[in-house]
Amino acid sequence: MAQPNLIRKFRNFIIRQQGRAPWLLCLLVGALAGLGLVSCAYNSQTQLLAPPQIAGATFVGSEACEQCHEDISHDFKTASHYRLKAPGDNAKNIGCESCHGPGSLHVASGGGPNTIVNPRKSPETCFQCHLDKRAEFNLPSHHPVIEGKISCGDCHDPHKGDVIPGGGTELASQNDICGKCHTEQLGPFVFQHEALREGCTTCHNPHGSVNARLLVARNATLCLRCHFQQQMANGTIYIGNSNHSGRLQEGTCWNAGCHEAVHGSNVNPHLRY
Repeated sequence: MAQPNLIRKFRNFIIRQQGRAPWLLCLLVGALAGLGLVSCAYNSQTQLLAPPQIAGATFVGSEACEQCHEDISHDFKTASHYRLKAPGDNAKNIGCESCHGPGSLHVASGGGPNTIVNPRKSPETCFQCHLDKRAEFNLPSHHPVIEGKISCGDCHDPHKGDVIPGGGTELASQNDICGKCHTEQLGPFVFQHEALREGCTTCHNPHGSVNARLLVARNATLCLRCHFQQQMANGTIYIGNSNHSGRLQEGTCWNAGCHEAVHGSNVNPHLRY
């Protein structure tokens, strides 16, 4: 909550300066807008998100869900989403039903089909909060979540542990998530690309990208984020101990006949097939 308090303090300061030094007011507003702390309209409204609705159903509270889904509710206190639940009477019915919708019909039918919202069947439930991910899944290169071929739950567990797999120092588990589908890219390899040790997201945006293959940067620019290029006095460009002056014009590092085995190689330390 530090940023809203900071915005409030700056806004009050700006209001006090009105009529004193117009040039200072313009300078402050421009600086804060550039930092993304204020907009031109000073809009500080809170956006309220309504839980999914089911026709004819009412909220029954998370305790009713625990009667049948004890295995899920037992570990839910360890989940990232659990920390979003507000305490007190105002939110006593907003737990499981904030994502799955009101559960009265589901309980009354003994868990009947089509009586509860299943986010695995539609990402729209997740998009109610994760608006930026909806935008990323509409980029030219993206995992087929919008198309219904995979779901957010294939990579994220909203009911247990960290919803972002492999966070912090758990880089191996992050790669394991990707390796469930991309087994060939995970290896193991005799000569592994060091980037794999840092995690697949070093090179790929898992939700979507404007670049092919979910890449975070285009062509050789991607590789040069890690591999230092040195321009010599005679105009040559060295990457490592090799002159790349003519090679950078031939295309990407992995399709110009050089480093095709970009994830790892079993025969060549330079990641060549």
